[in-house]
Amino acid sequence: MRAECLDWTLIWNRHHLQRVLTTYLGHYNTARPHRGINLEVPIPRGRPPETSTDAGARIERVDVLGGLIHEYRRAA
Repeated sequence: MRAECLDWTLIWNRHHLQRVLTTYLGHYNTARPHRGINLEVPIPRGRPPETSTDAGARIERVDVLGGLIHEYRRAA
């Protein structure tokens, strides 16, 4: 957490630290793939992952923590 998040973020106060840690932990547990569990996430989201390999499908980027982390998903 420190190397991936806190070393890159200027923390202003306790409330800001709590918000950053909560956001990062949500990303870490629900969106970030983990090598130790076959590139799965510890807590899967409600919908199953899309397995379509459509090369023409649009991909959208969602910024987390003000752009420190980028998540990618298929656009609806």
